[in-house]
Amino acid sequence: MRKTLIWTAIAMFVAVPLVVQAEEHGVMHLQSSDDIERVEERLREAIEDKGLTLMTVVDHTANAEGVGLSLPATRTFIFGNPQVGTPMMQCQGSMALDLPQKMVVRETDEGVRLEWNSPHYLAERHSLEECDLPLDKVAGVLEGVANAAAGQ
Repeated sequence: MRKTLIWTAIAMFVAVPLVVQAEEHGVMHLQSSDDIERVEERLREAIEDKGLTLMTVVDHTANAEGVGLSLPATRTFIFGNPQVGTPMMQCQGSMALDLPQKMVVRETDEGVRLEWNSPHYLAERHSLEECDLPLDKVAGVLEGVANAAAGQ
């Protein structure tokens, strides 16, 4: 009986999809069936529509090609709102490691995937419990941006 329980527990742990494990570590995600160019276009529009500032886009695929490696289309959009991010950094300076916000857009076998950090996870990571921060609002904005970009 004990061996069965142990093997069941091991099977359940191994069967946990990597996506679920990532979410447990603060990585949120959405899939889109649209091509990456359309998703990126909508992401830029959503960032602007929400009054956020797009600071830069890192093209990881181009960087990989520059050193003779290949990578499916993968870009990191770096954006934010200093009125929201600054209080987080005032609360805990280490938040500057994770701000401004980032959203990754990448091609996978299942389509285009958008990924971003949960602000609740970042607050936990940087011990922001003592600060009065609008984490639910930030999470809602990020989810709204991702939904718009994904075409949902």
